[in-house]
Amino acid sequence: MITLLIVLVFVCVAMGVVRFVSGPTDADRIVALDILFSAAVALCAFAALSSGRVLFLDIAIGVTLIGFVATLAWSRLVEQGSQQDKETKP
Repeated sequence: MITLLIVLVFVCVAMGVVRFVSGPTDADRIVALDILFSAAVALCAFAALSSGRVLFLDIAIGVTLIGFVATLAWSRLVEQGSQQDKETKP
């Protein structure tokens, strides 16, 4: 069962990478980044389940925090860029 879930997570990773690379807008890339971070957390949880070590759950918490801050920072950067574009256009 865990093997099937891991395969599904890798399918999600593949779709996230495709969206990240080919996303027409920056918002698509931000969503793809969230998908990739969520997949990383899922893989850490599966590693904790299969090995029986709780250390992987601590790593999952760290990845979650980094993903949240990265998404927030990138969203602000995109928002600032769009506001500057509106101000410079006549």
